[in-house]
Amino acid sequence: MSDASVHTALRSDAPLVLVEAPAGCGKTHQGADYACDVAADRSNRLLILTHTHAACSVFAERTRGSGSRVEIRTIDSLIAHIATAYHLGLGLPADVPTWARRTPDGYRHVALRVAALLKRHPMIATALAKRYPVVICDEHQDCSGDQHALGMAMLDQGARLRVFADPVQRIFKEAPLAGSNPAHDWATLAKQAHAFEQLDTPHRWRSGCPDLGRWTLLARTALKNGGKIDLRNNIPASVSVVVAENQARRNMEYQLAPTDRRAIDAFTRSHASLLVLTRYNETARSLRAFFNRRLPLWEGHTRSALEKLVDAITAGNADCPKLAAAVVTFMNDIGKGFSPSAFGDRFEKEVREGCTTRSRGKPATIQELARFLLAEPDHRGVAKLLARLAELKQGDADFADIEMDHSREFWEAVRLGNFEDLEAGLAEITHRRAYGRPKPPDAAISTIHKAKGLECGNVVVMPCDSTTFPDREDARCLLYVAISRAKERLMLVVSRADPSPLFQL
Repeated sequence: MSDASVHTALRSDAPLVLVEAPAGCGKTHQGADYACDVAADRSNRLLILTHTHAACSVFAERTRGSGSRVEIRTIDSLIAHIATAYHLGLGLPADVPTWARRTPDGYRHVALRVAALLKRHPMIATALAKRYPVVICDEHQDCSGDQHALGMAMLDQGARLRVFADPVQRIFKEAPLAGSNPAHDWATLAKQAHAFEQLDTPHRWRSGCPDLGRWTLLARTALKNGGKIDLRNNIPASVSVVVAENQARRNMEYQLAPTDRRAIDAFTRSHASLLVLTRYNETARSLRAFFNRRLPLWEGHTRSALEKLVDAITAGNADCPKLAAAVVTFMNDIGKGFSPSAFGDRFEKEVREGCTTRSRGKPATIQELARFLLAEPDHRGVAKLLARLAELKQGDADFADIEMDHSREFWEAVRLGNFEDLEAGLAEITHRRAYGRPKPPDAAISTIHKAKGLECGNVVVMPCDSTTFPDREDARCLLYVAISRAKERLMLVVSRADPSPLFQL
């Protein structure tokens, strides 16, 4: 199999073409090139379905010039679009995307209902297939059973499907909901396909570090087959292995002795294009402190703390003490320093008591913040409070230690104050974020999940221990996604005291 055979298969008349696509082997190029060829015929229209907004951004860049004949969207957004058109019959509100965002497992519930709807009423899938006669399914390994059913329904009604997937990158996997379709099996789907191809040329590394590309594919093979990545032999110069033992006492936090971190500090300071990747959100927050906050967090597309704040404001219903508690929770979710002992307890007390005590210095400034809520016990008061807090951080020594690690999330909470209606404001900000498709900073810390679809010159994966990468299928996939982000240099921070079983040391 080769690039040429994949190119030919995509352009064939085969209804279902499957392409197994390891990271960095030209999947996006093949898909985007094919999309442009289809769109060149003005009578054709093509749909690209992705799982992440990062992938949407990449495809949008690669298909620029094709205009409206190439439509790019996440599969969740397409499912929500269908559900919106039939919301009454599905028992959903008119604003399905908002309901899905605000409901636990909301998008999964919507997908379940839409899959059942398409099964009951094939004419809906027929209409979709006529609108989108060619569909590219990107990162199909991350599809749930119900998402997969949408693609198959369009295939059954005449659409041509071009499916790209890598079973070793399946990192978005959740237990199915009751009544949902079972997850598809890649091997079974490959047998059903009218054409099956596999990309195997490491293009991502061709201009920078071919040795790293070859090593990454060998590591993928080992992980896919249940083996271990060998860090003892034949390691290219582009891969650095640092042995360091975590000294942190709290679970998910990370701290090293000064001698253990020297190589890491030197690596991160010497590269302008850098991603530091870790598995857990808590560890990512800890690494922000580990690097003395000189590296920002890549926040990706989701804003869980902001949505929790909006829920609390709505539930608070002008109850000032509840709003104060929500602000304290939000500040601790997105950063550090506004802790109960330092600010939160006194802030909540002032709100409860109506700022009746005469104060000076820091207590008086806390009262100033509390009065924003007392004057406007809604999202506008919260927004003004947060904006003032940002000013105080810059100009008042008592507030200098407050950190907004999730700075974009913080400022989106401030921007909510510009809207009369809170829900409408959240929907508009979310819409702008989705279609603005923000990109990560040149150097950043990220969870592996949020880095999916990204690539970077230099990558540090840390910590590589048994907690982060145990011998499980999900950990194997996460490790492969992490190491395959690097184009030029890769650093693995491993532990001998608590080694990951996925490495041979």
